[in-house]
Amino acid sequence: MIASLTGQLSRKATDYLIVNVAGIGYQVYLPLSTYYSLPEEGEEVSLHIHTHLREDSLSLFGFLTGAEKDMFLLLMAVSGIGPKLALAILSSFSVRDLTQAITTSDDSKLCTIPGIGKKTAARMILELKDRIKVLEPYFPYPEGTALPGDIHDAVSALVNLGYKRTIAEEALKKIRGNRQNLTLEELIREGLNVLIKR
Repeated sequence: MIASLTGQLSRKATDYLIVNVAGIGYQVYLPLSTYYSLPEEGEEVSLHIHTHLREDSLSLFGFLTGAEKDMFLLLMAVSGIGPKLALAILSSFSVRDLTQAITTSDDSKLCTIPGIGKKTAARMILELKDRIKVLEPYFPYPEGTALPGDIHDAVSALVNLGYKRTIAEEALKKIRGNRQNLTLEELIREGLNVLIKR
């Protein structure tokens, strides 16, 4: 079972990419949310991977963040939602917006997603409303809330080291959510440890 891949981004398209790992090219399907944050072709990329095995095929689905992968797995647990529809859902809304729509039972918002009708939206809300709480650690701060000064400074430091801002923010918010007493230097060091392992 492949859980992650790190290698050279050989090719990228809106619905898939090819990662070269030790001379082997892995074709990985992805949502638009991941596509828009990919580095340029030829650069290194690290992905969270879900290996989807069927009787007649083996497919890899890749995500830049753990939140995307966790949401993908939750969506696939809903009856009537397969991997292609789960990708379409993640391509339509961010994980935060999708989480909010489900927790607030906003079925009209869910129905704006291509392939999602009233019945499927109702199933998503019914089956995921309680289970979606596992994603809360990814969002310790409400949307629109200014980042605490030390996290803002740590994000800037990680961006200067070449990491994407959204990924750096996600890592540091999660670290700070679990440990409130870290100094700025400790935040940066912990953030680097998380990002290096991605």
